Amino acid sequence: MKKNKPFSLFIRINGAVISVIVIFILIAGMTTILSLKMSSESVGEVLETSDLNKLYLYFFGSENKYYIQNRKDIKDIPLTKVGFQIATNIKISDIRTFFERELPGFAEFNTKIEIAGQGTDLTTLPIESAPPMDVLLKEREIAQNQINENNSNENNNTPPPSQTTNGKKIVFIYHTHSWESYLPLLKNVTNPNEAVSSNNRVNVVGVGDYLVKDLAAKGIGSDNSTINATQELHKRGWDANSAYQYSRSVVKEALADNSDLKFMVDIHRDSSRKNITSTTLNNKRYARLVFVVGQANPNYKQNLELAKKLHDALEKKYPGLSRGVVSKDRSEGNGVYNQDLSPRAILLEVGGVDNDIQELHNAIDAFADVFSEYYWQMKNAKAF
Repeated sequence: MKKNKPFSLFIRINGAVISVIVIFILIAGMTTILSLKMSSESVGEVLETSDLNKLYLYFFGSENKYYIQNRKDIKDIPLTKVGFQIATNIKISDIRTFFERELPGFAEFNTKIEIAGQGTDLTTLPIESAPPMDVLLKEREIAQNQINENNSNENNNTPPPSQTTNGKKIVFIYHTHSWESYLPLLKNVTNPNEAVSSNNRVNVVGVGDYLVKDLAAKGIGSDNSTINATQELHKRGWDANSAYQYSRSVVKEALADNSDLKFMVDIHRDSSRKNITSTTLNNKRYARLVFVVGQANPNYKQNLELAKKLHDALEKKYPGLSRGVVSKDRSEGNGVYNQDLSPRAILLEVGGVDNDIQELHNAIDAFADVFSEYYWQMKNAKAF
C-alpha cells in the first residue's frame, strides 16, 4: 500500500494542474465569446449575404421542416463555415481577416474594392476624417479670388432641355459632413485637417448647389440641403461621429415631404491628397470621384448596382475620372450611410482637400452628364 501513495499523489497533482488549465481555457473562451458582437449584420457578413431571412428560416426549419421544404438554398447553408467564422472572426475567402487584428493599422484597409478605377488599390482608398468640434466651429476666411474666378467662367447660355421632370424634384442632395471644404477655397489654410468651413460657397454644400444647376440644365429637378451640420450637432451636444445619426433625420424628413424623390446623393470630400484625387482629360482638369456603398443594409445590392452603372458610364465617357466603387461594413465607417432608406442611394466623394473650384465643377459637369443619361434611359424604360 505504501508503494501506491507516491503514484496517488502524482495523479492528484496532475488532476489539479489539468483542472486549472481547463478553467483558464473556459474563461478565455467565454471572454472571447462575450466580446463578439452577435448582431444580425455580423452574422450576415459571416454568410456573405445581405439576405438575413435565409438564416432565420434555417433555424425555423430546423424545428419545422415546412418552412424550408422547397428551399434548397436554405438547406445548403454551411453551418461548419458559419460556426468557424463566428468563433474566430476569420473568413476563409478573405485573407485580410487573418492579419487585421495582428498588424497595427491593418484594419483601416477593411474597405472592399468593388470596382477599382485607375490607380485604386488598398493604399489609395478614400480617407474618412472626423475633426473635433472645436476645429469645426472655428470659421475660416474664404479665398475670394477662387469664387470671383469661377463666377466669371460660368456659362449661362445653356439651351433648354428636350425633356424635363415637369417641376418634380426627383433627386435629393444632402451633406452628412457639410463642413468638408477644400484648401484652395480657404485663405491662408494649408493644414489638410483644417479644410473645413461652414460657408456654403466653399464647402460640399456649394458643390451640391452646382449639381442642382447642372441637373436642371438636363431637365432633372433636384433639391439640395443647405443645413449646417456642424451647428446642428453642436446644438445637440453631439460630435462629428454622430453626423450620420443627424443626417438620417434630414433624409427621412425629405422623403416624407416629397413622394417624387427617387435618388439620394450624399456628397462628401475625401481627405486624400491631389496626386490621388485629380486627373486631366483633354487638357481639362478634374477632381476625381469615388462611389461608396454601405454593406450593412437591405438595399446594398441595388445601391451597389447603381454605383457600378454610374462608374461604368463615367469610365466610358471620362476615362479615369472615377476612382471606382468601394463598399464598407460597420467595422470601418458607418456601414449604412442612410442607404437603407432608398434602393437608389449613393455616397459620392467629390475630389480631395487640394482640389480647386474649377476642378470640382468640371467633375460635377461630368457626373451630371452621365447621371442624366442614366436617369432618362431608365425613366423612358419605365424602370421607376
